[in-house]
Amino acid sequence: MQKLTNKEEEIMHILWKLEKAFVKEVMAEITEDQPHYNTLSTIVRNLEEKGYVAHNAFGNTHQYYPIVSIEDYRKRFMTTAIDNYFNSSYKNMVSFFAKEEKISAAELREILAMIENPKAEK
Repeated sequence: MQKLTNKEEEIMHILWKLEKAFVKEVMAEITEDQPHYNTLSTIVRNLEEKGYVAHNAFGNTHQYYPIVSIEDYRKRFMTTAIDNYFNSSYKNMVSFFAKEEKISAAELREILAMIENPKAEK
């Protein structure tokens, strides 16, 4: 999987949400820094070249849909982030969020319960 730019990642989140969309539908979902239609079309085609999306042709227009799931992308993104920013240590990552007060003790206990009993349902 090739790395995505911030704008490409933003577009992918829109496509994951919509599941299938024409460029004009993607454009309607962008609330800040809306690119020109042709620029957005180029970004979507780049996503297709990178293997993230495919399309169905309807005459001269294309409806795009993701072929990489958000779960697969999340795994790759998180693995890369943990490798690059936390020395490949999940412990370092969790302790970072604990120090930043982004995760509570109760949430940590929930995570520990999931680790200790992975088959238990909520």
